[in-house]
Amino acid sequence: MKNIQILFFVFLLGVLNTVGASIRTTYNFNPDWKIFIGEDSTAKKADYNDSKWKSVNLPAAFNEKEAFKVPVDQLTDTVAWYRKTFCIPSEHKGQKVFIEFEGARQSAEVWVNGQWVGLHENGVMAFGFDLTKYVKFGKKKNVIAVRVDHSPKYKERATGSPYQWNDNAFNTNYGGLTKNVFLHLTDKLYQTLPLYSNLKTKGVYVYADQFDIKGKRAILHIESEVRNEYDRPKTMKINVMVRDKEKLLVREFQSEEVTLQPGETKVITVSASMRNLQFWSWGFGYLYEVNTSITMGKKVMDLVRTHTGFRETQFTNGVFKLNDRALQLKGYAQPSGNDWPGVGPSVPAWLSDYSNNLMVESNANLVRWMYVTPWKQDVESCDRVGLIETMPAGDAGKDVDGRMWEQRKELMRDAIIYNRNNPSIIFYESGNSGISEAHLAEMKAIRDEFDPDGGRAVGCGEMLDSKVAEYGGDRNYVDKSSSKPVFSMEYGRDERLCNQDTFAMETVARWYDFWRERPGTGRRVNSGGASALFSDSNTPFLGAENDCRSGKVDAMRIKKDAWWAHDVMWDGWVDSENFNTHIVGHWNDKEGVRKNVYVISSGDRVELFLNNKSLGFGTQTNRFWYTFNDVAFKPGELRAVSYDKSGNTISTTSCKTAGEPKSLKMNLIQGPDGLHADGSDMVLLEVEVVDADGQRCPLANNMVSFEVKGPAEYIGGIAQGENNYVGSKQLPVEAGVNRMLLRSTRKSGQVKVIATSDHLSLDSLSFDSKAVEVMSGLSTYIPATKQPYSLTRGGTPGITSYTVSRVPLSVIDITAGSNQKDVLNSFDDNEQTEWRNSGTLSTAWITYELARQTSLSEISLKLSGWRDHPYQIRVLNEIGEVLWEGEVGKSWGYVNLPLNKNIVSKSVRIELPGAGNEKDLSPVAFVPDRKLDFIGDDSKDELRIVEIEFYESPE
Repeated sequence: MKNIQILFFVFLLGVLNTVGASIRTTYNFNPDWKIFIGEDSTAKKADYNDSKWKSVNLPAAFNEKEAFKVPVDQLTDTVAWYRKTFCIPSEHKGQKVFIEFEGARQSAEVWVNGQWVGLHENGVMAFGFDLTKYVKFGKKKNVIAVRVDHSPKYKERATGSPYQWNDNAFNTNYGGLTKNVFLHLTDKLYQTLPLYSNLKTKGVYVYADQFDIKGKRAILHIESEVRNEYDRPKTMKINVMVRDKEKLLVREFQSEEVTLQPGETKVITVSASMRNLQFWSWGFGYLYEVNTSITMGKKVMDLVRTHTGFRETQFTNGVFKLNDRALQLKGYAQPSGNDWPGVGPSVPAWLSDYSNNLMVESNANLVRWMYVTPWKQDVESCDRVGLIETMPAGDAGKDVDGRMWEQRKELMRDAIIYNRNNPSIIFYESGNSGISEAHLAEMKAIRDEFDPDGGRAVGCGEMLDSKVAEYGGDRNYVDKSSSKPVFSMEYGRDERLCNQDTFAMETVARWYDFWRERPGTGRRVNSGGASALFSDSNTPFLGAENDCRSGKVDAMRIKKDAWWAHDVMWDGWVDSENFNTHIVGHWNDKEGVRKNVYVISSGDRVELFLNNKSLGFGTQTNRFWYTFNDVAFKPGELRAVSYDKSGNTISTTSCKTAGEPKSLKMNLIQGPDGLHADGSDMVLLEVEVVDADGQRCPLANNMVSFEVKGPAEYIGGIAQGENNYVGSKQLPVEAGVNRMLLRSTRKSGQVKVIATSDHLSLDSLSFDSKAVEVMSGLSTYIPATKQPYSLTRGGTPGITSYTVSRVPLSVIDITAGSNQKDVLNSFDDNEQTEWRNSGTLSTAWITYELARQTSLSEISLKLSGWRDHPYQIRVLNEIGEVLWEGEVGKSWGYVNLPLNKNIVSKSVRIELPGAGNEKDLSPVAFVPDRKLDFIGDDSKDELRIVEIEFYESPE
């Protein structure tokens, strides 16, 4: 079989070679631009003299050097012009020429050879133009000019309407051509590009259905939009060749013959069964190359390569399933800019992979991009690393009407068409906060029109009672459902938690709220949460140092203790599957100092050793947090050992006291194929202060100076201080480490970096910048196609992902002290409704009759005002035996009351202490509508229940 594949591949190469330039060619259009910051209306002219303009290689924000240096509301807002001179080889004469911009911020107006081509205004999505009638071929020069307007007050020209998301708090104004640009050359009979705005085309749609996960089978479907721009009819077929990650042919099939009339556009469909599939999964970015070609006889007219993965999704019973396995969503809410100091969002593909894979390494399975659609480079990166994405369109935290709502719909349409072949996108987010049911239905209709079979759900934040949403959740709170999956879309942001011990402690406490309501804990469950943020970000500005500091890694992607907390807590699809332990902080201090030691572990018990002497077992809180009080510091090794319930050792970790700072140590972090001299590639350089044994010194904060020799541009890093040290060639280490960026130039050669600091031995490292061929502004080197897939977690396991930890018990009748008509609101699987008494103590009770008599293990309860209002309550059975009594404190949603398991109950009464037994069925007095999370302290005799559930222990 393998020999047959090789022979066929040789044959195909022969066919491709015979057709010459009629096969599609895609050029990297990033190199050799010029930029001018400011207005110059004559810059659109072909003969304009731009010799004094600054040279730049895309992607590049014109105000990139301000990233993290100034608050986002002070980023320079102005007009910038970009120009480029290029030639198109004569072999392409007679072909179609399309340009694809992966995005521009905010509006982009394009001229080619002095002729106006078009305008794109939404500031988020990719867009394209047909340049065929404007360009010249051969040695004749072409000039493209792009005017980009970055004004936060920009309004749509045709309507005068602003764009809702054109706001620094939601879409940081890193202005200009901040994303990649490509030039596509095709035959006149071609498969269209997935660029609906301007071109009005939808491209190729690839999806699979009829999954047999265990049998590794599915049916693959192709829908290719084909256009005939010849002046005569063309009869053709779509030929499909599917290749695995090793480029081996695994399936070939073709459509029936189809004839297209001159100027006709038609969607051609073709399907076939697939065997022995590797399914895309969490941490398993397995992608196939689906080659769709237009053939006329033996001649290939056009060829499109789509890299995609196949996976099955389900959104039912309150649980999200991937490839038939329940997965609690564990991840991060990250601004879509995914920005870095000194460059903003515009980094090379490998650095996107590096950042996004750090999420997966922390055992995250989800990234919820915030506010606007992410860059295609990040979307493809998540495909490769195996990270599920929530994809918004554009938003600013509230619903809108009129033209602004239509703009949101158009952006969602374009984003779906552009990204519907990317397997990592599973959730389409229609709003950061709630929108109307009618608006959500319109968003769902867009999905149904353009991506009906992609296995993706449509939802919105803060629409827990929606009948239209296929998933939902608050941004902050713990919610549950027995129908659609609900997860927190943005929890845990607190810029006040600068102390890393406190930050890690809060990280554990917040996740514990979601963990205890995970799948397997009842009929109504929580589907997870997205912790805000992943990396310290310039968007939105909430901190005192021009950026948000609630990232689990810093802006240079250095891990904080909160990253390690997630690494420990999240290592499993639902329940813990691999056991880890992490000691918070370091073990360096003055001898005799006494302090608490904190350990994060998924073990059931943790023992601490200092220099091999046991210090006993830690006090467990929030399941994963262990405290060892008042430990006297002694230099040496601190070791934490975790055990399971049977006393077996399941994980161990340690940290050692570092010696005195001795020297600097530099580490090179670069792409898998090294640094390339394309003018936009980068390396990440790490510098550590180490002792004589090479161990990092966590108390060091030395100032380090950098000297760069060779073809590289110094960008720098970030640290706390004036202007955040952005762009400075002197950078202090923090906790003994820091990082900085270098960018390649268009020249190749050896780069040497020397790091020095007073009283410390210097260090240096050298590396090469590899030549990249650019001919007249065009390059065939496309970095994203060179990035490997990450398959570290392996395919989806075939066993269940959780153990049932409690069993729900149904309620058959409810009686209350008042408002009897509303009692079902406390048991209706709707987080937006409540039952409440009349406001007098005598009516502050409600009784639930259970489906059968049993010994209950616990009650799960959400009480109105969970964030600001504590309750004193008592829980009784039908004969007045106390099952639980005490204060239900403030929470992030649900509280779980452990009941006396020695008492048998047939009914359960919840009451405020002192509530009478008489029934007062009078309606409650009118109270103005208020959100259920905050009710204030003015209603001490109110009992208000949003949801209640009763549980038994599993047998």
